[in-house]
Amino acid sequence: MKKAKQQTRSSKSKQRAHLIFRMNILFFTIFLLFTALIFRLGYLQIVKGEDYSRILARTEEVPVNTSVPRGRIFDSQGRILVDNQAERAITYTKMQTTTGDEMWGIAEQLAQLIEKETSQITKSDLQDYWLRKNKDDMYRYVDKDEQDAIEQDETLTNPEKSRQMNRLIRDSIPEAELESFTEQELENIAIYRDMVSGYALSPQIIKGENVTVEEFARVSERLNELTGVNTTTDWRRVRNSNLAILGTTTLPKEGIPRSDLNHYLARDYSRNDRVGRSYVEQQYEEILQGQKSVVKNITDGKGRVIDTQTVYEGDPGKDLVLSIDTEVQAKLEEIVTQRLLEMKRNSGTRHLDRMFFTMMDPNTGEVIAMVGKILRRDPVTSEFARDPQTGGYIVDDYAFGTFTTAYEAGSTIKAGTLLTGYREGAIRPGDVKVDEPILIAQDRPKTSVFNRTGRISMNDITAIERSSNVYMFKTAFTLADEVYRPRQSINFNFDAFTKMRNGYAQLGLGVPTGIDLPGEVSGYSNSDNDEAGKLLDLSIGQYDTYTPLQLTQYIATLANGGKRIQPRVLKEIRQASENGVEMGVLEREIQPTVLNILENTPSEIERMRSAMRRVYSGSAGTARGSFADFKYDGAGKTGTAETFAYDPVQRTQFPTVTLSHVGFAPYDNPVVAYSTMIPWASTRDVYETNTSTPLTRELVDAYFEIMERRAGEEKVDSLYPQIIPSISEDAIDEEDES
Repeated sequence: MKKAKQQTRSSKSKQRAHLIFRMNILFFTIFLLFTALIFRLGYLQIVKGEDYSRILARTEEVPVNTSVPRGRIFDSQGRILVDNQAERAITYTKMQTTTGDEMWGIAEQLAQLIEKETSQITKSDLQDYWLRKNKDDMYRYVDKDEQDAIEQDETLTNPEKSRQMNRLIRDSIPEAELESFTEQELENIAIYRDMVSGYALSPQIIKGENVTVEEFARVSERLNELTGVNTTTDWRRVRNSNLAILGTTTLPKEGIPRSDLNHYLARDYSRNDRVGRSYVEQQYEEILQGQKSVVKNITDGKGRVIDTQTVYEGDPGKDLVLSIDTEVQAKLEEIVTQRLLEMKRNSGTRHLDRMFFTMMDPNTGEVIAMVGKILRRDPVTSEFARDPQTGGYIVDDYAFGTFTTAYEAGSTIKAGTLLTGYREGAIRPGDVKVDEPILIAQDRPKTSVFNRTGRISMNDITAIERSSNVYMFKTAFTLADEVYRPRQSINFNFDAFTKMRNGYAQLGLGVPTGIDLPGEVSGYSNSDNDEAGKLLDLSIGQYDTYTPLQLTQYIATLANGGKRIQPRVLKEIRQASENGVEMGVLEREIQPTVLNILENTPSEIERMRSAMRRVYSGSAGTARGSFADFKYDGAGKTGTAETFAYDPVQRTQFPTVTLSHVGFAPYDNPVVAYSTMIPWASTRDVYETNTSTPLTRELVDAYFEIMERRAGEEKVDSLYPQIIPSISEDAIDEEDES
């Protein structure tokens, strides 16, 4: 008995000890789990807390298009070129949980309060509405056999069957059904169409044009009933200048162009944001656009937005100050337009339709004026259009043609030929050559204009002054390691073409200038068709083509002593004006960009500059007739290129001459470099005089007259530049431009 009791106690002790051991293990495990949990919470809160906060902020903080004013554009003197005009607008913001039925209800209510344009409705929109009205009987016009064929096609997946069935239903709807909707129903469709055009939480403009005071008031009174609808202020873009390079923007109803959609959506744009579509507006879109406000949406457990908090108010776009002086621009445009129309009245000008003049500061690259004028053609007949009231030709702005079109430049590039000759060892400063007819086997004689038959000795400076073609031809021979022999065939090595073009490229000819505007072309290089004799044509500017702006960069490079400066139209970026009287705070002043430096010596560059000075003032200078009394002591070069013009009416090419002129002034301290180009100025048989040179003198004089007048005017003493009215009183609305 006693032994049995002892065994029982021992068994209980073992069970108790085992239980305690198991409890200890359990408590230790719980301890480890709590410790791991605490460490995990600490890691999430301390180590990863900021990361998760940022992720949370990204999901809650949403950029919202509150239509901040786009940055304005000014000229170099503070004149408003592009402004904003405030207007009333009605918007709709779709919530993430908003249903289609709810949106249709809002659309129908809005249609009772406002008038909505219906011209933008598409056939697809009409089909959507018909399907909505007839959702219980949408198969009524569907062919049963076609329906069965789709449903029984085992090769199609369910999504593919749905797509084909949807297409079948839409195609079966009779046109009469789609044309039967009332005007009120069409307004409903138009409003709903705009409501669904954007993302959730992104306001869509339902009506932003011609919103009447009554419409604005009616909608404002019912905002509590119209969930997501708001009355606000939108902005219209208004140009105070017809200068084409200012560019245009899309309208809110157009939104982002399809080709650029991914680019802008990746940068937090909304689909209906207005964006720059050309030139300055496009180039500096992200500066002009401004910063949208950022809001934090507070949601309940079902994901419904119950409150909205503003995190960031948003900022208007930055203002741009351009280098272009619109007073100068307007005066030069007036002269160019007048001279173009005058020239067009002469005989032999059937192909003449455009004229260009560009002027820039050779030390900074700032474009002062960019003038391009072109005669409008009828889009159907290609004939020149006439003003129905005056009967005269209609002239359009073609400033962008100064960097998007290219032509043979003629003798204006001869300084580039000689600089290349110096650098490649083909000639030395002061070398004398005989100007004489160049006789190539089985080819017409190639001569200088002033010397068709004789022999005249001249050096490099005289060759520029008198515009000797032959001096350039003989330089090209040496560059190609060939010796000129009368009436012999020529066989130049093609390295000579590369050397010549590389030399021109250092000056800005045949390569992009780097202008801060989209669409620039480099000109046309005929390298695929290079023939030995074409090297001679290349050396006098009658083979490859160059843009008018390239000519200006070329002469600017010589004017400043050998630095090829990038031309630009942007001068400053400023914050928005605070008082509307003075410009805003200067945020950034654009500095000059040197693209390359000529590999010629300073003395070689100066020798070409002095040669071009003699073009203006030398006894045999080709521009002496117009510039001998030029009081600003400039230098330049004339040019005439024999070329061909394409006649769009007869659809064939005709021989013509293109006239050009480049120059800079004053000689010792140049403040302007300029070029004139008149493509297809005349047919060769009636060509008599280089019109581009007297025209250039008139244009440059006009510029200096304005500068002299301003120098005598009293300056306004102010911390910030004054905002002054535009030269033009006309306002071009963005709706008119579209």
